[in-house]
Amino acid sequence: MSAELDEALLRSLTPNVLGILCRRGADFATAEDAVQEALIEAVRVWPGDRPKDPKGWLVTVAWRKFLDMARSDAARRRREDLVDEEPAPGPVPEADDTLQLYFLCAHPSLTPSSAVALTLRAVGGLTTRQIAEAYLVPEATMAQRISRAKRTVSGVRFDQAGDVATVLRVLYLVFNEGYSGDVDLAAEAIRLTRRLSASIDHPEVAGLLALMLLHHARRAARTAPGGELIPLAEQDRGEWDTRLIAEGVEILQAALARDRLGEFQAQAAIAALHADAPTAEETDWVQIVEWYDELARLTGSPVVRLNRAVAVGEADGPRAGLAALAELDDSLPRYAAVAAYLHERDGDLATAARLYGEAADKAANLAERAHLTRQAARLNALKK
Repeated sequence: MSAELDEALLRSLTPNVLGILCRRGADFATAEDAVQEALIEAVRVWPGDRPKDPKGWLVTVAWRKFLDMARSDAARRRREDLVDEEPAPGPVPEADDTLQLYFLCAHPSLTPSSAVALTLRAVGGLTTRQIAEAYLVPEATMAQRISRAKRTVSGVRFDQAGDVATVLRVLYLVFNEGYSGDVDLAAEAIRLTRRLSASIDHPEVAGLLALMLLHHARRAARTAPGGELIPLAEQDRGEWDTRLIAEGVEILQAALARDRLGEFQAQAAIAALHADAPTAEETDWVQIVEWYDELARLTGSPVVRLNRAVAVGEADGPRAGLAALAELDDSLPRYAAVAAYLHERDGDLATAARLYGEAADKAANLAERAHLTRQAARLNALKK
């Protein structure tokens, strides 16, 4: 088996192995360290001697690593009675603790960044180095973040029910990080959300998975070869992944049929309407405004209302969009960019150019800043 397939297998087995150790009495923090040690050992040993039962091998090695850690820590003498209880090698009972791990890693006491890091390591099976590279921080910094997160949840019972909404927000944060280093976090978020969907029957889990698939389907068309952002209206729709779109729409329709609407389902419905339009001009903006109304009702989010103003501008004209925008706080992120777009649509190029420049100064990343700067330069050139 290739190294790539071995790595994929190891990552898929990680939450199950960790769950087994926790059910045997290991505390989460030490068990997670032991599993990581077992994964490192597997990477070293498997290429020359791959076991017939990979999961059983990992459980055996991880349990021994855990016992070594337990013996070496005098403050954990209470676990010494576990030393004589090492299970005999053999098939591991089938049980999937993935759902409990999701809940634990997205515990409300953790900061969003810590919850994301812990989820990627404990549930995703990524190494600290991979996570650090993906988030463009030093490995030591990420190690400290993960260590603090594990200490924070160390006293939480492993069988304690968690909050699905918190888990979904953590996974959405992972998805929105996109790609950097040698880990594609968008693809990893989709993989983890698929696993969550297999563990729990919940329409919002399906809604988030549909939303991810629909957004991911447009990935190839979002940037030019030089890395420049391409707005949705200007994307080559022939580059959209129709297979992912069809899967996302099917999952969404099944979720909506259950009549338990949530914010991720509403977001996915908006994404599906964009994906369904053969051209930008054929987009059903009236329906999109209606879905934004539902989303605003569900969330009360000013960012949702900001995006709604764009949709209103497309459905009812730029003046209507500007009127909707005027109801919002102009300190909102992307407010200036939205105002610039609507003023340009209304023919006020001078105001639009000025606002594009202001938006560029406030942009959250270099790609967005470069795009907004180009928009301002384009309109300034038209004025001459």
